[in-house]
Amino acid sequence: MNKFFPILDWLPNYKTSFLRGDIFAGLTIGIILIPQGIAYSIIAGLPPIYGLYTALIPQLIYTIFGTSKQLSTGPTALDSLIIASGVSTLAIVGTDNYITTVLLLTIMVGVLQFLVGIFRLGFIVNFLSRPVLTGFVSAAAIIIAFSQLKDLLGLDVARSNQIHTIIVNLFEKITEINLNTILIGLGSILIIYGLKKIHKKLPGQLLVVIIGILVMKWFGNYLSDVEIVKDIPKGLPPFLMHRFDVSLMQKLLPIALTLAFTGFLQGISIAKTLDEDVIDSSLKPNKELIALGLGNMVGSFFGAYTFTGSFSRSAINKEAGANTAMSNVVAALFILITILFLTPVFYYLPKTVLAAIIITAILGMIKVKDMRFLWKTDKKDFIMMLVTLIITLTVGIKEGIMVGVMVSIFAVIFETSRPHMAVLGKVPNTAHFYRNKGRFNDVEIDKEFLIVRFDSQLYFANTNYFKEKLDELVYEKGEDLRLIIIDAEVISNIDSSGVFALNELLKKYNSRGIKIYFTNIKGPLRDAFAKSGLIKQIGVENCFMSIQEAVNNYLNKDNLDQERKYTQYLDQVN
Repeated sequence: MNKFFPILDWLPNYKTSFLRGDIFAGLTIGIILIPQGIAYSIIAGLPPIYGLYTALIPQLIYTIFGTSKQLSTGPTALDSLIIASGVSTLAIVGTDNYITTVLLLTIMVGVLQFLVGIFRLGFIVNFLSRPVLTGFVSAAAIIIAFSQLKDLLGLDVARSNQIHTIIVNLFEKITEINLNTILIGLGSILIIYGLKKIHKKLPGQLLVVIIGILVMKWFGNYLSDVEIVKDIPKGLPPFLMHRFDVSLMQKLLPIALTLAFTGFLQGISIAKTLDEDVIDSSLKPNKELIALGLGNMVGSFFGAYTFTGSFSRSAINKEAGANTAMSNVVAALFILITILFLTPVFYYLPKTVLAAIIITAILGMIKVKDMRFLWKTDKKDFIMMLVTLIITLTVGIKEGIMVGVMVSIFAVIFETSRPHMAVLGKVPNTAHFYRNKGRFNDVEIDKEFLIVRFDSQLYFANTNYFKEKLDELVYEKGEDLRLIIIDAEVISNIDSSGVFALNELLKKYNSRGIKIYFTNIKGPLRDAFAKSGLIKQIGVENCFMSIQEAVNNYLNKDNLDQERKYTQYLDQVN
């Protein structure tokens, strides 16, 4: 039962000393979730109540099946933007058809995450490299921030997920800025940042919500031009059945794949960050996928759209003293009370306040420090990040993530197809140390030996490079070359293409009178040599434990050959 229900790992051993921290953290997260849930559902193109639904059922499901103790889940800005950018092309925002399409998309995301977790395929997300993720998340944050300027400024601007379109639309309506709206919005931003400066734990978002509601309630007659949220229905979320339209599901599949993997990537990266200083971490990536998948599947029947882990709320959850996932239960109960009794309170909530909350929350997602780091350390990674950033900003969210994945895969293939290959020489005055001659100028290089180290597995993508590079090095050595020593210390694996390549090299160079020795052969490589029969071509006698042993063996044989030649000469003379 513990295997299928991770909650049983910690709940039976729950200590009363944990309760205080969990309750305080849960209440803190619940307070933050209310304005964020309302705001993020508006980004997704849904009525405000759906953000609160998403903070309820999925969070409870995750508590049962999730393995992170401090991950705070619920609606997020990134998922909301991906939903809006994708579904708005298939249905009109604000209609019942749009809502049912989003909920159908949510169950598809859940099924994908669940299946990937069940079949232990969580490693797939590794193809989304950190530079690509940096570019994608930063671009999404910029789009979200710019898309909220219409509510912050009180402008009637069409939705878009392309930065240049948003800027053009805003510029065209710049003369229609609503002064009252922008004053309330900018005031909210100043309050949020001001309270953060005083203390990180102060609930600035909740405070501006309260102030905004009170201002509109008391002075609404003077601020009739400021748009408010209005009615938010109260009561438990209704049970909704899906209409599984195959043609619609086919159109939704690319969006579902994007949400499934970005959602998991967000959740698992946040959970790993939270568990960095935990010695006995219970985090299991594939179980996290199952938990997110079940949360999305079950939640979709109760009005919840796609959910995942939130970095900002998870950090606050940890700082507030959360000891276990019980804090999620407390937060969900707080949301439940709000849904049942408190939603009418938010009638007068100004949309410009929600825009201020989103903008202040989202700006931290723009990874400026990571961009600077990539520029300083690795220009190739910086270019990958930049390509993803530009495509996401100018073409679209789905296209950005797809191009990012393709760029990541291309980078992996390119790097592994042309791995590092070092020529080794002996370190002077040592018995058996050999180093890369490209980094150590004083190493000793024997004109009869070519000692190489191939720093990768040998497989179909790099066998031609390996052969061509070895041929170049052999040509550089000239006619004095008598021995090639291949240091296989880093070659952890070899496929059939690699076996064929080595077989060709052995035949070619042995026919020229050049021996090939192998050293430091690891177990998996030895197994491959034995199974393929290549070891017969190489010869067991030509395999050694170290480079020095191979060199000594060759020198001893060479000396024996010289003695035999001298003895034959003496016999002829006599």
